[in-house]
Amino acid sequence: MSLCTASASDESAILAAPADAPCAEQVRPMVLAATILASGMVFIDGTVVNVALPALQHEFGASAAQVQWVIESYALFLAALLLAGGSAGDRYGRRRVFLAGVMLFAAASVWCGMAASMQQLICARAMQGVGGALLVPGSLALISASFPTDVRGKAIGTWSGYTAITAALGPVTGGFLIEQWSWRAAFLVNIPLALAVLFLTLRYVPESRGREKGPLDWLGAALASISLGSLVFALILSSTAGWLNLRVAGSLLLAAVASVIFVLQERRHPAPLLSLELFRSHDFSGANLLTLLLYAALGGSLYFLPLNLIQVQGYTAVEAGAALLPFILTMFLLSRWAGALVDRYGAKKPLMIGPAIAALGFGLFALPATGGSYWLTFFPAVMVLGLGMAISVSPLTTTVMNALDSSQAGAASGINNAVSRLAALLAIALFGIVMSVAFRHALVDLEHKVSPVVSREVFAHWDKLAGIDVPAAATRDEQITVKADVGDAFVYGFRWVMLLSAVLALASSYSAWRLIGQRGQRRPEQFYGE
Repeated sequence: MSLCTASASDESAILAAPADAPCAEQVRPMVLAATILASGMVFIDGTVVNVALPALQHEFGASAAQVQWVIESYALFLAALLLAGGSAGDRYGRRRVFLAGVMLFAAASVWCGMAASMQQLICARAMQGVGGALLVPGSLALISASFPTDVRGKAIGTWSGYTAITAALGPVTGGFLIEQWSWRAAFLVNIPLALAVLFLTLRYVPESRGREKGPLDWLGAALASISLGSLVFALILSSTAGWLNLRVAGSLLLAAVASVIFVLQERRHPAPLLSLELFRSHDFSGANLLTLLLYAALGGSLYFLPLNLIQVQGYTAVEAGAALLPFILTMFLLSRWAGALVDRYGAKKPLMIGPAIAALGFGLFALPATGGSYWLTFFPAVMVLGLGMAISVSPLTTTVMNALDSSQAGAASGINNAVSRLAALLAIALFGIVMSVAFRHALVDLEHKVSPVVSREVFAHWDKLAGIDVPAAATRDEQITVKADVGDAFVYGFRWVMLLSAVLALASSYSAWRLIGQRGQRRPEQFYGE
């Protein structure tokens, strides 16, 4: 459920699931290697692309909205099709769907690396999202099918450890590739990984299927994609075109209609992607609301952090990639301790305290201006945020998995994973509006400091935010003024983004207090006979 790895609730679901037909002992390391490498591709791309955004914006002269779509197009299809990808593997063969996901992801990576325009890159990233939706659920499902219950925990632990290393090294490696070669290398590095995964899977991984019967809910998947896509399109376009624009209004209407039809479809389908009955559990609803709020704060804010570090603070791509290493390592090192908190105090208190500490971390991100040492500006915020998230993740996982019957563990983890990805998807679009409004407001005074020609040129490209190029007509003093004011305007918007993230984190803490651990509530299965 983190930004970089699959959710721990997925791991719990795998541990609870029976193995269909465990493979031979000598083959299991190869199965593990294939799933680790495949997951590594998705995790690397999930962490590298944010670091590559400034380079993409500079090369293509892209607007902030176009840069957002590089992230959003991938996240959109990954979030919308994640549940469908898991169900497809159970019905049509996990190995088969996993291979399809790997090949599609690899082909899309080549397309990303060869993209000649932002439009091509956005389309290629969307294809990567579809491949990831087939690949990500299959990775853990193949471990479940191949390892018997007595050694599955160790296999999951090995998978988790190596993917954590991937998450930690991904941004730094990506930054190095971007600096030494090009942003294109950050995508093309997936190709040797994909070839290794294909070889290992075809040679060693056995086929398996789940017990699900009946047709896959493809209409539900399509409706989810249309609804989310229309909503995100409207949110991103509104930052430049305004809410009264016909395309914005039409997209919002389409999103609303598609959402209503999606709910009706899920109610009538014999095997829905999203079982609405599960949300009758207060704990399950509360945990997913907390996930939505907390991961919206995390995903939306950390989208803008590399842009701030590289375009405003002057960090290199490697330095920007390394800036979040303490966050990832803190979560990794404290995960076992945080799990013990649940055994000692229950899940409710940590889920109130953890997000509150994360809110403090977001607030600390709002303090730095321009310049200054990383250790005195962003490092304290990174550490406090890491502590808050470390306290939150294990109790959140426990709440999700305990809220429902064990037979519904797979559905519970899948929904919670999709919610965390949906949160980041929507937050980036919403925070983009906040950043745009704040940036324009803070940049207004520039027109009184430079010549009218320079002022018009700058404001004609305000939608590039901190990526605005200094006009060639500017004098040396005007160049310094433009660069300083643009940087200050971005920092002003960044502060509003971080303060909004802090509010969302506090709201997630409040949701834990109000909804989680309510006595006397009944689980969803208790309603079915009524």
